[in-house]
Amino acid sequence: MRKPRSPIDRNIETAVHEVLDSRAESRIYVYLLRKDRARSDDIIRGTKLHPSTVRELLVKMYAQRIIFREKIKTDGIGKNPYVYGAVSPLLLLQRRAKIIESRLNRIANLSGPSNNSKYVQITIDPKGGVR
Repeated sequence: MRKPRSPIDRNIETAVHEVLDSRAESRIYVYLLRKDRARSDDIIRGTKLHPSTVRELLVKMYAQRIIFREKIKTDGIGKNPYVYGAVSPLLLLQRRAKIIESRLNRIANLSGPSNNSKYVQITIDPKGGVR
């Protein structure tokens, strides 16, 4: 029998989903945060997502630098599998803030001569608190 996800897990996934592109990506990210590092087979079992979905999203998320990966050395024949981990939530927010900042500034620069002014600047304080 499957153990249902807790409301806390669903709330965390919902918050992460607002930053990432899909619910599946947020489930993978949250799983990796909780487990520190995991192989794709562990991620598939832990998130209960379809194997092809997990493998496809791991490649995409690695390319977007949402997760990192390292090869595991094995003595057996065949490919050495990867172990995946999530970047820190603060680093994820900083990277996403830069993307949002860039998009907003492109829109703001439509209003006048294209001098690539920076109208919007998003600051994330790693120490916390309000500026």
